[in-house]
Amino acid sequence: MKTLGKIVGAVLVCLVLALLVLHITGFNPIGDTPGRGNYPGLWLSGTVVTTPVTDWSFATRYRTDKVQTRTWYLVPHSVTTGHIVYNGQLYLTSNFQAGVRFPQGKSWVANVMRDPHVRLKLGNNLYDCVLSLVTDPDERAAVLAPMAKQNPQILGVNSTTDPVMHLFHVLPQ
Repeated sequence: MKTLGKIVGAVLVCLVLALLVLHITGFNPIGDTPGRGNYPGLWLSGTVVTTPVTDWSFATRYRTDKVQTRTWYLVPHSVTTGHIVYNGQLYLTSNFQAGVRFPQGKSWVANVMRDPHVRLKLGNNLYDCVLSLVTDPDERAAVLAPMAKQNPQILGVNSTTDPVMHLFHVLPQ
């Protein structure tokens, strides 16, 4: 029994050390296409920007972003997402296929709905933010209008067959 205790203790020490190293070095998600062929990560690495952002127009230079959420078990979960800049405001997107339950269908979305504090990575910069689910139909339609002209089903008009794009407004922390 003593041997089993030593083995379990050694495994736990190794796990804690590995998490400590990953926390220091970061473990960014892999992939640049939201929802396709990506692998989630843990902590994001980069330069923390402490100045509040009032105009996110610069985000149009980046095709995707990375978002780090807080899990209930205290180890961060980060993924690659898409975003839209509308009137200088930043919105993160999350596509849910027809029949997939919101928010349980995606771990990062479920984490945000439980705790909206996130760390966002654009380029090599990190921004601490709060995400707010867009529930106002007029705001949602305005933000999605340019995309909806080319792809009207993103509005999820037919909820049984159309995918639905959910929006999260990025707010300062």
